[in-house]
Order: sequence, then C-alpha cells, then structure tokens
Amino acid sequence: MKKQNVRTLSLIVCTFTYLLVGAAIFDALESDNENRQKEDLQYVENLLMTKYNISQEDYRIWTTIVIKSVPHKSGIQWKFAGAFYFATTVLTTIGYGHSTPATWGGKTFCMFYALAGIPLGLVMFQSIGERLNTFVAYLLKHGKRCLKMKNTEVSETNLICLVSILSTVVMTTGAAAFSKYERWDYFDAFYYCFITLTTIGFGDYVALQKRKCSSEQT
Repeated sequence: MKKQNVRTLSLIVCTFTYLLVGAAIFDALESDNENRQKEDLQYVENLLMTKYNISQEDYRIWTTIVIKSVPHKSGIQWKFAGAFYFATTVLTTIGYGHSTPATWGGKTFCMFYALAGIPLGLVMFQSIGERLNTFVAYLLKHGKRCLKMKNTEVSETNLICLVSILSTVVMTTGAAAFSKYERWDYFDAFYYCFITLTTIGFGDYVALQKRKCSSEQT
C-alpha cells in the first residue's frame, strides 16, 4: 500500500476515534443536565395545563407561537444593518443561525452568495494574514535589533508565540467587552469569542440580539 494511502487511512481512523471520544465525553457531561431540564419543563407544562385547563392542542399552538416569536424579540432582522450582519456570518462561515432566509428568493440568493463570497472571504483573510505576518516579522526583527540581540532573524516559533499572545489578548479583551455590553458572564463571553473566532458559530450566544424595548426586558 502506498504511503499516501496509509496516511489517509490513518487520518480517517484518528479523526473517527477523536469523534467517538468527543461524543462520549459530551454525553457524560451534558446528558444528565438535559434530562433534568426536560423533567423540569415537563413538570411546569403539566402544572400549567392543569391549572388553566389547557388542552394538548391549545398548548401545542401556544408553544409554536412562543417558539416562532423568539427570533423577533430583538426587533426586525432584515433591515440593512441586520442583513449586513447576516451576510457577514455567511461570508465568514460562522452561521449563528439567529436569522435565516425564509423566502424562496432569499434562500436561492443565499446559496449563490455563499458560493462566491466564501472563497472571496478566504482569499481576503489569507491576504490580510500575509500582510500581518510581514508586519509582525518586521516589528520583531527591529525589536531584536533594539535589544542588540545577536540573532535578529525571525523564526516561525517567534511568529507562532507572538500570534498566540495576540490571539489571547483579542479573546480576553473581546470577552470583557461582550460581558459588559451584552451583560453576559465573562466565561460565557469568552466562550462566545472562541466559538466565533473558530467560525463554529453554534448560535447559543449571538451579539446584538438584545430586546429593543426595556419594557420587554422586565
């Protein structure tokens, strides 16, 4: 068997094993909490239906209304600002899912928009990364000269260390800003920054999605 085939097969096995391990850990960490939440919700549901004499059909209708009203609590999504926010999540492949096209035209355009926009975004970010890499290397080189170090060459290790430091600074300061303006716990804000920067975008936390009216918040 060729080395390339062995390498590919090894990567498939390692990735699948990694998925199995991850699934087992997530199952152990989250399943009990999910079951408790389900039991609590079921208890409240039964309590409300008994207290107000609500039928199963009426309760289903009310549940559907509440679920469908959730995306609209922060106001109209498809004005230009909201549409620009959505387009950004498409281009960066984050895809929070806080708003999605509902019309045939919107869905069709979204597919073509993503096909052209995602490669464009990747090329743009790659170009920006190259420029930043050159700029950081320039700063490091001159910094070493100012410190009168013998070896002024910038290695990949130097760049990786500096990028890691800058990424940490961006995430910690970003988390502090989101924690303040979105009123999230700092850990949740840091989690949001990580999920966003890695373009995972679960959508459990989405910035700029507060309710517009203070009366609604109360």
